[in-house]
Amino acid sequence: MKKMLTQLSLVAVAALVAGAAQADTLAKIKDSGVVTMGVRESSGRLSYTLGDGKFAGFHVEVCQRVLADLQTKQRWPKMEVKFQTVTSQNRIPLVQNGTVDIECGSTTNNATRQKDVSFAVTTFVEEVRIAVKANSGITSIAQLAGKNVATTTGTTSVQHLRRHERGAGIDFKEVFGKDHADSFLLLDTGRADAFVMDGQILAGNIASSKNPADFRIVGEVLSVEPIAIMMRKDDPAFKKAVDDSIVGLIRSGEMQKIYDKWFVQPTPPNNVRVGLPASDATKAAWANPNDKPLEDYLKK
Repeated sequence: MKKMLTQLSLVAVAALVAGAAQADTLAKIKDSGVVTMGVRESSGRLSYTLGDGKFAGFHVEVCQRVLADLQTKQRWPKMEVKFQTVTSQNRIPLVQNGTVDIECGSTTNNATRQKDVSFAVTTFVEEVRIAVKANSGITSIAQLAGKNVATTTGTTSVQHLRRHERGAGIDFKEVFGKDHADSFLLLDTGRADAFVMDGQILAGNIASSKNPADFRIVGEVLSVEPIAIMMRKDDPAFKKAVDDSIVGLIRSGEMQKIYDKWFVQPTPPNNVRVGLPASDATKAAWANPNDKPLEDYLKK
C-alpha cells in the first residue's frame, strides 16, 4: 500500500511539473515551432469558418497579427499556426489542458472565468440591442409596450431588457426562436415586432437577409460585455507579450482598420457588409486598455 501511495504521489508531482512547464507558453511555442489557436465556427464576424479548415474574422486576424509580432520579437525561427475549433462548452477546458494556446473567438471576460483562465486586454465590447422593421416606427424601449419581442431560447437578452431602467414595467410578450436565425425569422415574418440580442448577431442577420434595408437596430444599449482573447492562467510572460502586441495595434491605428475590415466593409465568402461601426464602449476599451471583467461594466 505504501509503495502504491508513493507511486501515486510521484504521478501527482509529475503532473504538477508538466502543468507548470506547459504554462510557459512562449517556451512551448519556441520548442515545438507550433502554436494552436482556438477559433469558433459561427461567432459572427469575430470568428467564423470559411470551410476547408480556413477561418476568418476580427479576432482571428487580431490573433494572427499578435502571433506574427511575437515571432518577430521572440526571434522564433519557425512558427506554424494550427486552428482548433472550440465551443462554448469546451473552450475553457481546452485552454486549461494545453490543447489551445490562445483562444480567439467570442468569449466574455467575467470574474468567474478569471478564476480558471487569463484574458488579454479587451478588444471588443458587445452591446445588447433591439432590431426592428425599418417601417415599424419603433425607436426606443418604451415603444415595446404591448408588442411581441423575440429572443433566442437559452439567452439572457430579454432579462437585460426587463432590468433596464427604461424597460421596467413595460408589458410586452416574449416569443422564442430555437436559434438566432429562427428568432430573426420571427421578426422578418411579422410574428415579432422586435428581436433583442447581441448587436453583432443582429447586424449579421440583417446583413444576410434578402432586404437588409428593411431592418434597423434601434433603442438604448441594454447591456455591455467585454470580449477578449483567452489564455492559460498563471503565465504572466505570455499574457504581457500578447497584451503589449494588442496595445501596439491599438496605438498604431491598426486595430481600428482591422475592425472596419470585418464589421464595416464587405466580408468573405459572399462579400456581405455587416455595417456595424465600432461602438463607443469598444472605443473606450481601446482608449484605456484593460482586462476588467463584465462585473466592472455592470457597476456603471
